[in-house]
Amino acid sequence: MPVFKPNEPIVQKETEVLVESRGDAALPIGRHRFRLVVVDEAGNASAPAFLEVIVQDDQAPTAVLDIRDVEGGRIEPVVSFGSSFILSGARSTDQPAGGSGVVEYRFTLVED
Repeated sequence: MPVFKPNEPIVQKETEVLVESRGDAALPIGRHRFRLVVVDEAGNASAPAFLEVIVQDDQAPTAVLDIRDVEGGRIEPVVSFGSSFILSGARSTDQPAGGSGVVEYRFTLVED
């Protein structure tokens, strides 16, 4: 099972990766940013996609600042402290550009 270390990509052929968050490996409470870059058979890498996940405290309040679209909708990934979750790159594609298909997924926990 892969272990996320800040700024070190987990490179694999599978579209999903489990972010294990238990015990000493638990993500700390707060906001965490993940990056995905996909690579096609020709070796072309995509522009990065980013996702922010909030690990919230189960006892103290958690401040969350959202951005809403003009229709009022928002999507904000939030998980409880100690909860594992899956990152998915399954909707990544190379086909609209006439490419040969995605063959590699590089998931990274990003820390500035």
